[in-house]
Amino acid sequence: MNKRPVALAVFLIVAGVVGWFAAFSLTLEKFTTLTHPTEALGCDFSVLVQCRANLESWQGSLFGFPNPIIGLAAWIAPIVVGVALLSGARFARWFWVLFDLGVAAALAFVIWLIAQSIFVLGTLCPWCMVTWSATIPLFWAVTLYSLKTGAWPVGARVRSVASSLYGWVPAITIGSYLVVAVIAQLRLDVIGSL
Repeated sequence: MNKRPVALAVFLIVAGVVGWFAAFSLTLEKFTTLTHPTEALGCDFSVLVQCRANLESWQGSLFGFPNPIIGLAAWIAPIVVGVALLSGARFARWFWVLFDLGVAAALAFVIWLIAQSIFVLGTLCPWCMVTWSATIPLFWAVTLYSLKTGAWPVGARVRSVASSLYGWVPAITIGSYLVVAVIAQLRLDVIGSL
């Protein structure tokens, strides 16, 4: 019998709660832009660090409704999976593959949003960055777990590498954050604007 992935379960719950809270906060800020268009938002700190530009852009409602609504629904998934794992649930391989595909889709969307925020809108949205900071490690943790446990039909070598890298998720995450920070700095001169 495989050992329960308690650390992964706890991480899924924490990431889900953090991501959901960011989505909820962004949703409230979006309501403010709709009901009080001239009121300053709680997440608008400067021309560079703000939510308004992101929320009012077409990128902020890519599918015809505010993006935070996606987060309100989607962040429930890791919470539910984490709680289920803690309670002893075992999921089939197909479940892990679908869950991993969903997390990968979330990361792809986040990468697109990061690019739009930095290269098109020229802003860093605080609540968006919280979402990014939860999605990035979620992707690494779920993908490496799925690979190391054989959910994906890969060879022993790939499973072994994924198993080794799985313990490095925090370091890989920090490296990923640094890539985003360097890109933001080179494009927006964040440090120079402080």
